[in-house]
Amino acid sequence: MRVLSYNIKGWRGDLAALLETVRDQAPDVLVLQEVLRWTDPGTWCIDLAARFGMAQAVGGLCAYGNAIVTASDVTVLESRILRYPLALGDSPRAAVFLRGTLGGTEFVAAGTHLATVPEIRLRQATSFKQALYAATAPVIAGVDVNETDAGPAWQTIAEGLVDAGAATGQAGIPTFSTTNPNRRIDALFADPALPVTSYQVLDTPAVRRASDHFPILGILTS
Repeated sequence: MRVLSYNIKGWRGDLAALLETVRDQAPDVLVLQEVLRWTDPGTWCIDLAARFGMAQAVGGLCAYGNAIVTASDVTVLESRILRYPLALGDSPRAAVFLRGTLGGTEFVAAGTHLATVPEIRLRQATSFKQALYAATAPVIAGVDVNETDAGPAWQTIAEGLVDAGAATGQAGIPTFSTTNPNRRIDALFADPALPVTSYQVLDTPAVRRASDHFPILGILTS
């Protein structure tokens, strides 16, 4: 399973470079953050999937900018949104969850973008982790944590899961920013039942134009 997690900066980068970056990786599951800004909410999910040459999308406007997009080989069984309590000093935030199957393997994909305020971020991470605990299949989570792996929110989510970057010896590779790479604040977490066989922070000229975050790609097996 090819899983790509990507904060796309609200489409404010080079659109052609963004679409090229995603399409070139041909993900089975695409977890997006900051995907708001759309003209027609009625066709939002259809349009989003089509832009990336994929089949279905969930989340988006109702998930405050988080979305999961799947390829045609993925069967979507259900999806849901978790909205975090509103907090003074931060934007509305949420998480999106999708339960599906690929090649006979059932999984739950999840995505979220946590707050910039540390105390709020930790509360959101705790809520997100509780939802992951409740999942009925092995989980894969793409998260813009907004802190490094030394932080409590990161560690809360990581407990019991595999941090794909650390597991492959690439915890030192930053994911932010594309103009001044200096921090790993984006993560891909996976259930141990879905071993991570490959992990990569993508870095190309197109990536540098597309967003302020580097996308992260994980390949998992069952």
